[in-house]
Amino acid sequence: MNPEYPGIPDDAFIRGDVPMTKAEVRVLALTKARIKERDIVVDVGAGTGSISIEAALLASQGKVFAIEKETAGIELIKANAARFLTTNVETIHGSALEKLGNLPMADVIFVGGSGGHIRKILEAANQILKPDGRLVVMAVTVETLQEALDVMQSLDGYQVDAAGIQITRLRRVGSKNMFQALNPVYIVACTRRESSDREVSHI
Repeated sequence: MNPEYPGIPDDAFIRGDVPMTKAEVRVLALTKARIKERDIVVDVGAGTGSISIEAALLASQGKVFAIEKETAGIELIKANAARFLTTNVETIHGSALEKLGNLPMADVIFVGGSGGHIRKILEAANQILKPDGRLVVMAVTVETLQEALDVMQSLDGYQVDAAGIQITRLRRVGSKNMFQALNPVYIVACTRRESSDREVSHI
């Protein structure tokens, strides 16, 4: 199974109890990331690997580092990578704060799960993001959104945009159709300018 388009249906992935970024949110996040064929991508809090897999398909000659602290998540990422024939996904089991500093410079960084450490994760991500790199944060709480905006807007050399997404899906109920709302998600999309400073601001 190797689709040639973003927005793979949710039920195409092997799923467990680990959170997964839904297809509609994935499409927007991937669009904001502007992944190129040879890009190095980091997915923080990779969950089931839905973002990692789609990123790997886009960066077919690059590499994706999927960081996940839960063992169940690591197993799901590996299973989904095999399912979609993506050989360029490397799973990294552990805390993003411990692992980010050991990774190569990245073209794209996704931040999904942060475990309450969004500020420190973004500061660490800032250290490995290339000039013209893209950093995309997906937040499900207002507090994470606010802290992500505070951090990224305080760092020199970034263009920062944000949007809130509310997805409502059609569901068949007997002979009727009804809409079912998914949890809202906030996306903070940041692009590093070519001449940006490598130092982290003290905030």
